[in-house]
Amino acid sequence: MMELILKYFDGLNAKQLSQLDALQPLYNSWNEHINVISRKDILHLYERHILHSLAIAKIIQFKPGTKILDVGTGGGFPGIPLAILFPEVQFDLIDSIGKKIKVVQEISKSIGLHNIASKHQRVQEVKNTYDFIVSRAVTQLPDFTEIVKGKIQPRSNNELQNGILYLKGGVFDEELAMIKNDYRIYHLSEFFNENFFESKKLVHIYS
Repeated sequence: MMELILKYFDGLNAKQLSQLDALQPLYNSWNEHINVISRKDILHLYERHILHSLAIAKIIQFKPGTKILDVGTGGGFPGIPLAILFPEVQFDLIDSIGKKIKVVQEISKSIGLHNIASKHQRVQEVKNTYDFIVSRAVTQLPDFTEIVKGKIQPRSNNELQNGILYLKGGVFDEELAMIKNDYRIYHLSEFFNENFFESKKLVHIYS
């Protein structure tokens, strides 16, 4: 299914292609021991996890030196695909489930990702600040904005203002109405034409 990635990202170098291509067998192997991806979704890894993660790159090209925190990364999404795409950006991946972080660490090591640090940790315990905090629908938006408060650097160096980049599906107007920050919604169907992305959105929350 690498063809699916190349359909939307045709400027990848040989190393990035090799790293992305290695993900399917690695996740297949780890999933036999630790259920980090559902049996249904593992068959659609490149569409539902890798390409979904890379949707963030459709609205921003992170500048070198940007620092990003992936909260509730699970098996490494969106952090691992983004780290492959942006090798000069630092990604910190955290999750409250230790066995999932073990998978992230081993897969990152296997494909030679040197711009990732992963840790078994709750976001409330994080002391550092970041340019962006990314996540894939780990909780409701008002709750998420509250738990990451104070962890975003105020000064922006990228084209987008520093903030949260949140991948979420379905209808969540009530959640958005409860957010005090400014935000913008991007519909992923504008970037990808697969049916999976029809209801998927990326929310940029800032200020």
